[in-house]
Amino acid sequence: MKQLVAYITSGYPDTAFTTDLALALGESGVDILELGVPFSDPVADGPVIEKANFMSLQNGFKFKDLLDISKEVAPHIDTLWMGYFNLFYQYGIQTLLQEAANLHVKGMIIPDLPHEEAQRYHAQFEAHDLANIAFVAPTDSQERIEHIVFDAKQFIYLVAYTGITGSGEHEDLQEILHNIKMYSNTPVYVGFGVNINTAREKVQGADGVVVGSAFVTILLNERLSHTAKIKACSTLASSIKQIINE
Repeated sequence: MKQLVAYITSGYPDTAFTTDLALALGESGVDILELGVPFSDPVADGPVIEKANFMSLQNGFKFKDLLDISKEVAPHIDTLWMGYFNLFYQYGIQTLLQEAANLHVKGMIIPDLPHEEAQRYHAQFEAHDLANIAFVAPTDSQERIEHIVFDAKQFIYLVAYTGITGSGEHEDLQEILHNIKMYSNTPVYVGFGVNINTAREKVQGADGVVVGSAFVTILLNERLSHTAKIKACSTLASSIKQIINE
């Protein structure tokens, strides 16, 4: 069965809501939860997720909130922390990884940490049995793909196009999917621009999809109550999970 990864911004509108939403998504077809760690300059994210980051920080988000959410969520659904490297580095990599392992978090997604730089921390991730999710882009050469995916864990994140999250651009991914699978048996999930309208196309040849902006758009809808937001996100998750497995 093809897998669904869901990104949500931690602490928006508050930590209790994030916990309730995460658990509901786990019951609605989401296989892996990507807990976004709010950051002031989320360079890989589009305006939707950037706005949610800003509002979470404005509401007083602290790193401890991520730990509190993870404590409640990670035992019930595979959980990854998605954040930018400066934030993690300032917290302390060793402390960060130990906290994650203690909370049963499965690993990190760090979009601004190049693979070559990530290798400096490979042994620390391995020591805590944590994945540092590998990114592959359509612009990567076959030689570079082989290098990146050689020891990839959990899944390989294939960026659907060159740009930021939440856009609807299209690229033919079949050749790069073929190239990745030549060198790794690790599942490949396609992210960037995946929503209910594009999921069927994006998942072709892949093992799953990563959906972020489509969920966060619902969170930013101030006309909806907290209960209505959770219901809408759960319905969306169920629908996308069904679509990618048809």
